[in-house]
Amino acid sequence: MDFSQVLAEKTGIVLDKWIVAVRKDRRIESADDLSYTAVKDHIPDVLKAMVTVLSTTQDNDIQSIVTASFQHGAIRAEQGFDPAEIAREYHLLRTVIFDTIQPNLLSGTPVEIIRSMRLIDAIIDEAIARCFKSYVEERLRELQQLQSVLTLHNEELTRLISANQEYLSQLAHELKHPLTSIIGYSDLFLRQQRRKTEVKDTSGNLEHIERVLRNGRQLLHLINDVLELSRYDAGQIKLQLAPTDVGELINHVCEMLEPLAAGKNLKIVVNCDRLCETRYANAEHTPQEIITDSFQLQQIITNLISNAIRYSESGTVTIMCEILENQRWAMAVSDTGIGIPPENQAQIFEPYFRVSSSDRSYLPDSTGLGLAIVSRLVKLLQGQINLVSQVGVGSTFTVIFPLKVEKSKGDF
Repeated sequence: MDFSQVLAEKTGIVLDKWIVAVRKDRRIESADDLSYTAVKDHIPDVLKAMVTVLSTTQDNDIQSIVTASFQHGAIRAEQGFDPAEIAREYHLLRTVIFDTIQPNLLSGTPVEIIRSMRLIDAIIDEAIARCFKSYVEERLRELQQLQSVLTLHNEELTRLISANQEYLSQLAHELKHPLTSIIGYSDLFLRQQRRKTEVKDTSGNLEHIERVLRNGRQLLHLINDVLELSRYDAGQIKLQLAPTDVGELINHVCEMLEPLAAGKNLKIVVNCDRLCETRYANAEHTPQEIITDSFQLQQIITNLISNAIRYSESGTVTIMCEILENQRWAMAVSDTGIGIPPENQAQIFEPYFRVSSSDRSYLPDSTGLGLAIVSRLVKLLQGQINLVSQVGVGSTFTVIFPLKVEKSKGDF
């Protein structure tokens, strides 16, 4: 019996069953938000090549398996899959293939059955090996890019610190642990790669790479915050004033942060309808003609919403906007998070201050710089920020700005 023909006829069935299995498998969470096409990726090419390998009349198409699996690994790295999820994908593929062609296999001779099962196993094993190879290479490429960015940021950070030593000791403490982890795991991985002998277990290497990237991203986030704070304190931020659609800007930020909220089952609610109305007849500026620095305003909005998401485990993050009297407008960001104790509310806008809760000192990904940056940028945009918070209930940050930010002499 030619099992290659059987597999060719049932390729569509195998593919559909496999995608359903991947979506249902809770150990492959990275596929939850992907489209059908994105999940499918290059698996059809792997199945097509498998058909030619099983055939006794066609030339084996090993190269197609190599190419398809190699591309599959690179794309899965870009999509954020971890190694365990990729391995699980191929386990499900193997299971679905055998389940689909089992009735046909049982009608063959023992020799035919053993040959087909061995070939299918060998093909999938080869596909996994090639997939992981490209996955590692993509991670290494990302690591190299991250290293380059960190190098540039480090140079600018060194220059700024030489002119401003105010937070040097605190900064060194914050950078110490992630930087030590990056150096240690990078060195371990590189020494392993230099060995001449074959490394049979690649899972350890992949884990090292993931740790390096995770700590590198955390370090890069911290450095970006420090640089933003330093630029303000050094008076290096120049306003670029222009008419700004605030409602569109808020929606853009919410779309960007939606995956972060979805990961915690938080609902983001935006109510800026009142921003489209004026309460007075002789308004000098309509809401669509709010004059401000859109980039700095986006920084404020992003920090406030991400902060609300970070400190809320359930419930809702609400953003409300409205036009006020005296040529002003306001935005309020409310959450249902842990809240801020009254004794801490006066310190919340100080650099490196972080709110703690009863069961933990502070969140591990918090730098204590987000609200310090917000308060400085609000002042830069000639506004003010207020806080209302209750422990266990949540917090509301309200910022009030002029409809038209006036240029200072240094901005001309």
